[in-house]
Amino acid sequence: MIYTLTLNPSVDYIAKVDDFEEGKLNRTNEETFLAGGKGINVSRVLTRLGVANKALGFAGGFTGDYIRNFLNNEGVLNHFITVPTPSRINLKLKSQQETEINGNGPIITNDHLQELLVQIQELNNGDTLILAGSIPISVPSTFYKDIAEFCQSRGIRFVIDAEKGLLSSVLPNHPYLVKPNHHELGDLYGTIIESVTDSIHYGRLLLKDGADNVIVSMGAQGAVFLNEELTLVAKVPNQIVKSTVGAGDSTVAGFMASIEKSYSMKHAFQFAVASGSATAFSLDLCTEQKISEIFDEIKITETGEGM
Repeated sequence: MIYTLTLNPSVDYIAKVDDFEEGKLNRTNEETFLAGGKGINVSRVLTRLGVANKALGFAGGFTGDYIRNFLNNEGVLNHFITVPTPSRINLKLKSQQETEINGNGPIITNDHLQELLVQIQELNNGDTLILAGSIPISVPSTFYKDIAEFCQSRGIRFVIDAEKGLLSSVLPNHPYLVKPNHHELGDLYGTIIESVTDSIHYGRLLLKDGADNVIVSMGAQGAVFLNEELTLVAKVPNQIVKSTVGAGDSTVAGFMASIEKSYSMKHAFQFAVASGSATAFSLDLCTEQKISEIFDEIKITETGEGM
């Protein structure tokens, strides 16, 4: 069973405004409300792909109710711990440029954290836990590290898709998969990554630092996959990118869905890139049909024998 953890979920309010003018009254042309958060996105895609999973995390107030109802309506199993203050609202303003304003999120107490840890302690050997996204300011910065140590001690496979400090802290615990984009990977090692060759070089450093499998997404340049046996490069089709929101989460979901169905690493990588691309070429998260349409257009080449 796959579990996703979203410590700071949100209601994403996506507003489209033609010719936005700062400091003036603007009216929307289009509005969308979604349950947001990286782990939630992973769970939504896994559910669309028919892979059993459950979304965990914290939810509070009227926004927490919206998140639960949204997921229930999509058939996504979830068990969020109720907190007294509202879950955050994130504004995504689409106009000449795309602007995001993200809320801080609710206050999480130690009692709430302990309740979550009890849930995680019920996971079994062979389960997968996906740690995705940011940690609320009220949660200790070591929380992902604590979970990673528990997973390692119990034989629970864990995946992490998070920012620099959170990712680097758990590498010694051998995450099954890490998926930075090339900007995040460069930030991790204090450099700028501009090419596939750069991504391969620094992706191998992630392996040496403890990751079992690495996917580096590079936008229009495609993606790179590395483990101790394989180094693969994916080329993506040239289509119009409609939204990058959730593309990385879809990549993680596509990869783990394939692994859960016992496909090869090469197939899982190709399916992962197809999933991320299908989301980028859509206005919503990918569907199984859209992934299937793109899958054969993802060209995979093997460039070496890994490390």
